[in-house]
Amino acid sequence: MTNENTDKQLLHLVFGGELETVDGLTFRDLDALDLVGIYPNYASAQKVWKQKAQQSVDNAHMRYFIVHMHRLLDPETDGQ
Repeated sequence: MTNENTDKQLLHLVFGGELETVDGLTFRDLDALDLVGIYPNYASAQKVWKQKAQQSVDNAHMRYFIVHMHRLLDPETDGQ
């Protein structure tokens, strides 16, 4: 049963990997991607993204991303 007062679930994926160039978006090794997890809202995804990005600050080629999965599942979805 769904409670109408509950916040809408807006799924976000956090993942990262080493890029071929610091200004590109091509990963060096797709098998080595770090699939961090899926989170129920942007705030919790951003918190984890920030932690992972700070852990890899010494590697200029390592980047972490947040994917708005809810926008892929339902393009009409509002919010972050």
